[in-house]
Amino acid sequence: MSTYNFNEELIAFERPLKSFAYGFTNNEEEANDLLQETFLKALTYRSKFKAQTNLKGWLYTIMRNTFINNYRKAMRANTIIDRTDEQYFINSASTGKGFADPDSVFSHAQIVKVVDRLEEDYRVPFEMYNNGFKYKEIAAKLDLPIGTIKSRIFLARKKLMSSLSDYRV
Repeated sequence: MSTYNFNEELIAFERPLKSFAYGFTNNEEEANDLLQETFLKALTYRSKFKAQTNLKGWLYTIMRNTFINNYRKAMRANTIIDRTDEQYFINSASTGKGFADPDSVFSHAQIVKVVDRLEEDYRVPFEMYNNGFKYKEIAAKLDLPIGTIKSRIFLARKKLMSSLSDYRV
């Protein structure tokens, strides 16, 4: 496919691609930016496009992947890593002000007490999961089926939610 034909076909998809971009962003300016970035990538990587294949699908895939990558980048930019011993992950986008509202601050000690009161069969898998272990790793360490681990973590959450009903948002 010649460069001219490629560019003509690319321009023909501008309107449907812009609608697709608006569906992702719900913002006219961001949709235009996403469309522009998609066109730039399509032109940059034109040599990777194989003639006689689906150009529309290729462009939609570029746009979707670009949106996902931009979203992930934005989420990483809004995440602050606290280097204290507990290594909490704080998402700064949640408050919008940069400060926690007094109503949303939970007593960490009180929550820990409630978690400690859970039966050991529920508490251990729950704590392991919250410390970053995957279901398979927990199942292997505790020598239990993965379904049992998932249900115990789920039940631990339910018990905690009922015990901490004062903290519901």
